[in-house]
Amino acid sequence: MPHPALMRVDHRPWPLPDGRWNWRQSWCDLLFAHWPVATSAIRHLVPAELDIDEFDGTSWIGVVPFRMQGVAPRLLPDLPWFSAFPELNLRLYVTHAGKPGVWFLSLDAANPVAIWGARTFYHLPYFRAKIQLDITANDIHYRSQRATRQGGHRFAARYRPVSPPFESQPGTLEHFLTERYCLYSQSPAGKLFRCEVHHHPWPLQRAEGEIEVNDLFRGLLEMPKSPPSLLHFARQVDVVVWPLRAC
Repeated sequence: MPHPALMRVDHRPWPLPDGRWNWRQSWCDLLFAHWPVATSAIRHLVPAELDIDEFDGTSWIGVVPFRMQGVAPRLLPDLPWFSAFPELNLRLYVTHAGKPGVWFLSLDAANPVAIWGARTFYHLPYFRAKIQLDITANDIHYRSQRATRQGGHRFAARYRPVSPPFESQPGTLEHFLTERYCLYSQSPAGKLFRCEVHHHPWPLQRAEGEIEVNDLFRGLLEMPKSPPSLLHFARQVDVVVWPLRAC
């Protein structure tokens, strides 16, 4: 039986990749928190082969706290302890060879095995963190502390959806920020890779929330002094992931 994520493909900006997907996962209780940022301020953080995407003359940086579930290789069942854990992403928006995707500045997670695998096989900048996620009927309280000797790199927020779900439309800022079907990474040797993913369109909801602590930008760029310009929530998308391929 095909994975449920593959039952709809009409929204994709390009056809599904050749070959078989090799991982499945679900992204749940997710917040998109976004700030505008000058392209010149982040150019040094992105490989020269990637174009930094802009919407109405500005680029954007996103902080995305969520939880993973159902993480497993194709054909295998969920694995105790391994298949569900919280994660926190700091990301930018880029394009290579006509395919818009995501460039991660950091990914924090609470699962050391997943961190090792993603660093080793996907060349992604994962870090181990202590993350606490409390979900109530009214809101979600998310707290993360990266496990480094230097300390810092903390994030804490409360957030909640405040609208019915909707699908973003092409040409809108919400679509620009969320409907991306690949990520890019770079090996230690400097080789650029693309990883393709697929899921249904994001079931976005407008959100409100309070960022209590955020020093994820430390050592990368100046932290915006204002609250995020945009907040969106998504309850869940089911995802399939293809193997990493050289660009």
